[in-house]
Amino acid sequence: MLKILITDPLHESAIEILKEAGEVEIATGISIEEIKQKIKDADALVVRSGTTVTKEIIDASENLKVIARAGVGVDNVDLDAATEKGVVVVNAPDASSISVAELMFGLMLSAARNIPQATASLKKGEWDRKSFKGMEVYAKTLGIVGLGRIGQQVAKRAQAFEMNIVAYDPYIPENVASELGIKLLSVDELCAESEFITLHVPLTTKTKHMIGKTQFDLMKNNTIIINCARGGLIDENALYDAINCGKVKAAGLDVFEEEPPTKNPLISLNGLIGTPHQGASTEEAQLSAGTIVAEQTVKILKGESAENVVNLPMVPTEKMKKLMPYLVLAEKMGSMSIQYLDNSIDIVEITYMGDLAKEKTEMLKRAFLKGILSPILLAGVNLVNAPVIAKNRNIRLVEGIMAESDYGNSIKIVARGKNDEISLIGSIEHKEVVFREINGYRMDIKPEGTICIIKHIDRPGMVGKVGLILGEHGINIAGMQVGRKEPGGHSIMFLDIDHMIPEEVMDEIKKIENVRAVRAINI
Repeated sequence: MLKILITDPLHESAIEILKEAGEVEIATGISIEEIKQKIKDADALVVRSGTTVTKEIIDASENLKVIARAGVGVDNVDLDAATEKGVVVVNAPDASSISVAELMFGLMLSAARNIPQATASLKKGEWDRKSFKGMEVYAKTLGIVGLGRIGQQVAKRAQAFEMNIVAYDPYIPENVASELGIKLLSVDELCAESEFITLHVPLTTKTKHMIGKTQFDLMKNNTIIINCARGGLIDENALYDAINCGKVKAAGLDVFEEEPPTKNPLISLNGLIGTPHQGASTEEAQLSAGTIVAEQTVKILKGESAENVVNLPMVPTEKMKKLMPYLVLAEKMGSMSIQYLDNSIDIVEITYMGDLAKEKTEMLKRAFLKGILSPILLAGVNLVNAPVIAKNRNIRLVEGIMAESDYGNSIKIVARGKNDEISLIGSIEHKEVVFREINGYRMDIKPEGTICIIKHIDRPGMVGKVGLILGEHGINIAGMQVGRKEPGGHSIMFLDIDHMIPEEVMDEIKKIENVRAVRAINI
């Protein structure tokens, strides 16, 4: 009989589903050594956030076929180790979408009608009807930053309140937004037009502090802003000032840059309404997460395909060993492309060269699309659903093969956006990913960490001018390569940086004479 090990509390309905597939053992709160003993003969492991499924645990298994994470993220599962072992990892990316959307409205209405402040006054024995005058949401403009799963759930509910909806999402086509009855704007335009603003994007180097002093200055007086997505999207110091000066009437925060926010001055403000990262903490979300992964687990144990596979499907070990480095290469090329273009990708041409042209390349394509989509979505992108999400976002992909290549087994991509394009050729050297060419310039770059790409005209002193600016701001250059096609012509500078370059420093570099473009990318 199949054995299913559960090491975190799980909803009873999910447990009943799992019992139909095999023998269920519930062992919560046990040590890593105890898990290693119990997992030896387990066919499935079901966890929530409490258990960290390490390589050590995965390697201790002998029959393991599936790891199921009852929740959105899989940060507590070593995906590489699971993939190498041929273990499928599944999660529940849609489980909390409605719960988070509803919490947003709870915070928004509470802020608009001063509900927490009025409740506190009432509990003091006061009957103060004048101090808590609120505002209606009817006919007001709601600005939604991010139109992913949760953002679209918010939009549907806002329409029921008869709110006007505008949104920022550079990766959603205008026709898709139009069908939803939503007008697309830039972040600054959204901030200027909205009475209410809600954030539903992942925290990346590009979205960190995307709402700062500049954006607050553009807002109408008494704007209400809500963040149930990720701490760090809002510059909390700028928010503090905006509340104090009246630009922001109130802020509803479920997430903070540092949690718990014990030393955060925002907590002391009357205009701050907060919850302790409760977005997914509903009975329904926990039920949904548990039953979704239980059903996925049963399917996999029966040899059927599952919808929410986070890593590779099970493939022969030898094939996995051969393809794995190129999956990493393809994903990094996708991540590089979307960040370099700094906008939506319209079309991608991907060519498999050398012996790769003889392989089945479906997984390479999916890895590339996952690389494109992961930096721009909160969660839920995997090798299974990446093609569907890309299609829904009108990203077109054309594939081809080429038997001959200067770099042996390699991948070439050409990605085009609205205003720019990028071409990359990558290969594997000594088991490491190497970019051989960028926009036709020959290089040998190992894409890892923070990198800066500068397009410029080849003139004496360009490297020194860039290095001087970075040095003045305490930014260390770990490595540098410069490529050119002819003396005095167009050139490209590649910098390996110890940490991300702030926008103000990027602006300084852009002002250097003969600099044509600057891109900061995190891989």
